[in-house]
Amino acid sequence: MPTVPASTSRRRALMAAPIAAALILTGCSGSSGTENGSEGGTEFTFTFATSNNLESPYQTLADTYVESHPDVTIQTNPVPNDRYGETIRTQLQGGNASDLIQTTPGSGDARGIIPLAEAGFLEPLGDTARSLVLEGSEPVYEIDGEVYGQPLDFTVAALVATRGTATQKGITDFPKTMDEFTAACGTMKDQGGSLMVLAGAAGPNVGLTIQGISATRVYGETPDWNQQRADGKTTFAASQGWKDTLQTFLDLNEAGCFQPGAAGAGFDAITNGLAQGTSVASFIPSGAAVEISRAAPKEADFAVEPFPAADGGKAMVLGSSNYTLSMNAASEKKEAVQAFMDWLAEPAQQQQYYEISGELPVSNFDELDFTDTIYEEVAPLLTEEAYTPLPNNIWPNPSVYDALQTGGQGLLTGQKSIDDVLKDMDAAWDS
Repeated sequence: MPTVPASTSRRRALMAAPIAAALILTGCSGSSGTENGSEGGTEFTFTFATSNNLESPYQTLADTYVESHPDVTIQTNPVPNDRYGETIRTQLQGGNASDLIQTTPGSGDARGIIPLAEAGFLEPLGDTARSLVLEGSEPVYEIDGEVYGQPLDFTVAALVATRGTATQKGITDFPKTMDEFTAACGTMKDQGGSLMVLAGAAGPNVGLTIQGISATRVYGETPDWNQQRADGKTTFAASQGWKDTLQTFLDLNEAGCFQPGAAGAGFDAITNGLAQGTSVASFIPSGAAVEISRAAPKEADFAVEPFPAADGGKAMVLGSSNYTLSMNAASEKKEAVQAFMDWLAEPAQQQQYYEISGELPVSNFDELDFTDTIYEEVAPLLTEEAYTPLPNNIWPNPSVYDALQTGGQGLLTGQKSIDDVLKDMDAAWDS
């Protein structure tokens, strides 16, 4: 059986994702090599999302590739995650997008490969990408049998928690029930901290938090809820599960589970809160912990923890391949881009990606030994397949997720009701 190494250094490395922590740098940064490429060599551009001021796994891999391919230069363009989707669509429409771009499976995100491919912006990929697509998930990667995104990871979207901070604040065991969770919120609040930290001004973090809660409130009871909505058998407004999800989000806010000023906080609040020990946990992709751990003391002891199910509910987390790479159909460097993508798919590079990103392998992750890793607490759920894909990857258009994000922000400020948010999501679905 393959194993995940249990050393402290590898434990801290089994953690991160391109989207989760703090305010970020904008602009361009070239990877190794001359600005214009080596004489007679090849240069192509690569755009990806980032949510922090630490080096992205994509940047590291691009630099590694250039070091071993001195005739290639990769011009990397990190873009803030909270405006990445809008930015990449604008660039594609304007004809000035990079040769290689980070995308997401499905249709529910502004960077989703299905609408981008339908608009003619993406190049069909070959057998390398196809070989990495998880069985059963082809519809969120393919159109008419052509694959448009190469998956890189299996991400668990649950609570990334610093057990060291929790212990220091008198929370010896991470709460397993909602009553325990609410009590822990009070414990942290009484000490001037918060059990959770939320980037309320960043729509993606609000959206991910609400979706993380929905894993137990909606999909634990009704795994095929998205299909039922697509078939017209239910709606968001008629779903008790979605009402309970948003009510739980409101309850967390009213119980002081989020830090003061959460509604106006950016991604930097997550990094600062978890690294500095003022907060214990946040709904962020599992791998984000590696980036945050670099700024935190060693005793922070990060772990991925499931959010408590409602009384009598089924434990479940979000888990799926959430990030892909796609080729710009207008690129004039397709051969060079494909060579890089083929290289990324090789075992050595996949292993490097897993180690520096902290995300799980896109295949065979259920065969790993998670003992003494950040995934130990959610390992039983992964083994039992008690996980559901990120819902918005399956939703029919990005507007549904936009309605959830902005609606969640409205709940925090009192400008929206639960009914308002669910009606807006239904309207977006049917548009």
